[in-house]
Amino acid sequence: MTLGRLNHVGVATPSIEKSIAVYRDFLGATEIGEPFDVPAQKVRVCFVDTPNSQIELLEPLGEGSPIAKFLEKNPAGGQHHVCFEVPDIRAATAEMAAKGARVLGEPRIGAHGTPVIFLHPKDTGGVLVELMESPQDAH
Repeated sequence: MTLGRLNHVGVATPSIEKSIAVYRDFLGATEIGEPFDVPAQKVRVCFVDTPNSQIELLEPLGEGSPIAKFLEKNPAGGQHHVCFEVPDIRAATAEMAAKGARVLGEPRIGAHGTPVIFLHPKDTGGVLVELMESPQDAH
């Protein structure tokens, strides 16, 4: 496995609309996508483009959402995960498991429409890491 570029930083928020206002009005973001639901992952998502990456705003869709659990501990929201691209998600999954990392679930389709996995933060220096198969139309 070769670690690729930082694709995005996931930020949990109790309100995507309020977070959009912060990135737009306070931080000067000009390229902000339309929020959309990802029911399979129980989240509402909005991408804020930066010159070299993205911020993925994540709002829970219901109490069963992993973002709802995060917000219970962090009511104002905050950094949830970092996402790196990899060329082959299945190979990355196998390699991470062989190295003893706890892979959280099977590969599934993420908000970018490509397969993703998550690695347990106890195995990655306290940071929840998402690995995402590089999109075919990448960069």
